[in-house]
Amino acid sequence: MLKKLSKTGLSAVALTAAAATVAVAVAATGPAPASAATATATAPVDNARIAAHFDLDKGRMPENIALSPDGTAYVTFAAARQIARVTPAGTTRILATLPEPADGGIHTPVLGFALTTGIVRAHDGTLYVLYATGTEGLTGLWRLRPGGEPQRIAALPAGGLPNGLALDPRSRTLYITDSVLGTIWTVPTTGGTPTVWSAAPELGSTGFLGANGLKIRNGAVWATNLDQGTLLRIPVLRGGHAGRVQTRATGLTGIDDFAFTGHGDRILATLNGPSEVALIQPNGRHTTVLTTTDGLQNPTSVALHGNTVYVLSAAYTTAKDPNLVLADLND
Repeated sequence: MLKKLSKTGLSAVALTAAAATVAVAVAATGPAPASAATATATAPVDNARIAAHFDLDKGRMPENIALSPDGTAYVTFAAARQIARVTPAGTTRILATLPEPADGGIHTPVLGFALTTGIVRAHDGTLYVLYATGTEGLTGLWRLRPGGEPQRIAALPAGGLPNGLALDPRSRTLYITDSVLGTIWTVPTTGGTPTVWSAAPELGSTGFLGANGLKIRNGAVWATNLDQGTLLRIPVLRGGHAGRVQTRATGLTGIDDFAFTGHGDRILATLNGPSEVALIQPNGRHTTVLTTTDGLQNPTSVALHGNTVYVLSAAYTTAKDPNLVLADLND
């Protein structure tokens, strides 16, 4: 059972219900198909070590990560509604706390508590963050400039759950997955009214959370679907419109966030429920490269700085040791 987060006003009942839902969703996806390789591998990722531990009682369950050029991590703490800076040495500094909804966030879809989710960092240090509250006045895209205060720059539907966030610096466009509405939105970096970019059925949930992690690479938007256990690629067509969805990998139970390794379309992905990190090859096959023995506790996001792999674990269902794990990518 998850502990009560007294300093955030988040009840143990709400988190326990969310955890139970995660467990049911993971179980529902079933085992990976025979076509997927699932044998544990010690390479190409090794030398895993825990760089930072976070306080579960304060709601500091890390949800998403963005890296600066020097390897500093900018992190959202889901239940604490916070944005934090974490150095590679593990020093944590809270940069901002988003306002709590008057109802405490109990109407946030699926989860029942207000939470900060996706984060990206622009070249000038500006942070963009997603916030899901179940309320019209707070749910949406927020901006935090260096030394400033957080400001909502785009409202998103209170009935949705904005989750994954990606920035296309060339078009100055932010892409947002909604895990409940099965939608990818676009918003200019200046803010404004969101536009539905894609609402393809491949983005939809099957009862819990659908479209989740999000990245932009080589003229395409890539996304994961947690419920369906899939990795998706959507070409960006002329005029910026969405092309037909391509399913690039399946059998990825509880897939959350992901990152490209720098070797073509080879990807590292977090599998939340199983507490694993998978290496996905361009042909869709995957192997497990990190597990609970490396310190993972419901990993939520992954990023790379050179050959260093950063993995955040939120401990949503394990209720033990939310942390930042660093590891080495060997090839």
